[in-house]
Amino acid sequence: MKTGQIQKLKVNRISDYGLYLADEEQNEVLLPNKYVSLADKVGDEKEVFVYHDSEDRLVATTETPKIKAGEVAYLKVVDRSIHGAFLDWGLAGKDLFLPNRNQQGGVIIGHSYLVYLYVDNITGRCVATMKFKAFVDNDILTVKPRQEVDITIASESPIGYRVIINNRHWGMLYKNQLFRPVSIGEKLKAYIRRITDDNRIDVSLQQEGYAEVRHSAETLTALLHENGGFLPLNDDSSPEEIMRLTHMSKKVFKRSLGMLMKRGEVEPVENGIKTINRK
Repeated sequence: MKTGQIQKLKVNRISDYGLYLADEEQNEVLLPNKYVSLADKVGDEKEVFVYHDSEDRLVATTETPKIKAGEVAYLKVVDRSIHGAFLDWGLAGKDLFLPNRNQQGGVIIGHSYLVYLYVDNITGRCVATMKFKAFVDNDILTVKPRQEVDITIASESPIGYRVIINNRHWGMLYKNQLFRPVSIGEKLKAYIRRITDDNRIDVSLQQEGYAEVRHSAETLTALLHENGGFLPLNDDSSPEEIMRLTHMSKKVFKRSLGMLMKRGEVEPVENGIKTINRK
């Protein structure tokens, strides 16, 4: 039974309290009646999230949490006790515990913080921590240059943003690589730009080289379609105006426009560009 994870379990038996689901080793967990339908029957497969409820009993839910074991997320503090804080992780009736020992500098109710979710070895419960050292590092890398990855914005510095890559590694997103605003806790798709000899990782929100231009050309085509085949942009447009309308740098916009013009898909007109209608 994988605590803190979404998994598929089979209905083993039906009780007055709900469905008892079992894994391959016949370990059972209760799916309460509020997540059960009259159509459910023994042998059916259910996709559920397994965790401990407020009475410390293992229970299943069909709700999708904001964070699962082995992931990071930006969660709001909804309550505190002498032992720690409680976070909203998207499950009704049960908050995620953030012990005092796992906090960095204390937390405030109503504020959000970046946390990692792990399963406690002794209790088996899902626990949050703001201390990432044991879970996020660059000792042994699992990514390579140009690879598409998932990132979470962790913190801001004068030169850019520190990010967590695939919930496993630290990386850097430099401000001179940014062509749109980002915020702490935001999850994005990104690309590995560079890995240094000492395993530092730089990321970009855009692909580089031909792949970047091809992707941006497709974006430009979609924008033209959405705006009736016309965009009030050309080579003389300001970088700011291009960014506002397309979320591209001027350099990428010009290269993408050149690709579309070479294909015969768009043409320059007065005050902008338009799609060429093909008969």
